[in-house]
Amino acid sequence: MTIRRDTVVVELELTQADFDAFASLSGDDNPIHVDPVFSAKTRFGRTVSHGMLLSTVLRGLLDELVPGSTQVSQTLMFPAPTFTDEPMRFAALVKSDDGRQVVAEISCERIEDGTITCAGEATMRKAGQQA
Repeated sequence: MTIRRDTVVVELELTQADFDAFASLSGDDNPIHVDPVFSAKTRFGRTVSHGMLLSTVLRGLLDELVPGSTQVSQTLMFPAPTFTDEPMRFAALVKSDDGRQVVAEISCERIEDGTITCAGEATMRKAGQQA
């Protein structure tokens, strides 16, 4: 994990075991996420990550970026799928900081070809700040 004052980046590969564990925890056992045989017959050709699993990884980065903060809002788009065992770069970058709240750009990117699979923005209220 790379942590600078204004950026947190982690590179990782989510496995089928990760997808399965998230499905078990969340109750979202859609076969596109957990059934490699089913998924092989779809336009994706293999299992695809839950969007909220990606969001969870990004939320962890936001906590590193703004320790002790409370998430106020988040927007996310998923322009491309994230597959099992695919090297990914997850990033959170400070876009603005008014002393009370931090707005961060968040993203997931395939390391191999730079394809963005998840992108958005999150607003974090710093610790000790009131709503």
